[in-house]
Amino acid sequence: MEIWGVVVAGGTGTRFGGPKQLADLAGSRVVDRSIEGLRKRVDGLVVVGAAELGSAEAMSVNTVIAGGSSRSESVRNGLAALPPTATHVLIHDAARPLVSDELVGRVVDALVAGSAAVVPVVPITDTLRSVDGGTVDRSGLVGVQTPQGFELSGLLAAHDLHIEGTDDASVVEAVGVAVDHVPGSMANLKLTFPHDLAVAEVLLDLAPDELAAIDEAAGR
Repeated sequence: MEIWGVVVAGGTGTRFGGPKQLADLAGSRVVDRSIEGLRKRVDGLVVVGAAELGSAEAMSVNTVIAGGSSRSESVRNGLAALPPTATHVLIHDAARPLVSDELVGRVVDALVAGSAAVVPVVPITDTLRSVDGGTVDRSGLVGVQTPQGFELSGLLAAHDLHIEGTDDASVVEAVGVAVDHVPGSMANLKLTFPHDLAVAEVLLDLAPDELAAIDEAAGR
């Protein structure tokens, strides 16, 4: 088994006010923190994004490749840069710079155990309403995070059909691949709006037991 990571860092950050992957988070760029979150668990790393990210050598990754016009196209570009020896892949959004080694390990362990596709999930804590009116029952719903792990041949086959999706689990599900779940983390914040950066800075200062308490409380 040879697991590679693809960090998707090609977004323009419209709601954030600029490319969030380049924002400073406690002295390090967001994209660099996301890369480091995967490094211990993968055999190689591909970063997908614009030239201003820097060189592969500067980021200590194997390849930096240009993104596409959509997230799915960017992922396809990243997959095309993987070596023929790769058997599995973790797809991670650069906008999640607080991903922990423990969370990545849960995804990898599921792949080792035979999962064709696996995603980390967290409870939905807000009340949900349809835009057409009426409350949506959240008891059967979860929030989906990255990194998402895949057996590479199945993910490539799905992307070869140029299916578009907001994540890669939806792409493989469209061709009938079952997606397994592992526990995510409420601290695995996705930066979307400018204030999310301030929240991330607070989370960085918390001790592991304090972060664990957040997840325990969210699961109640």
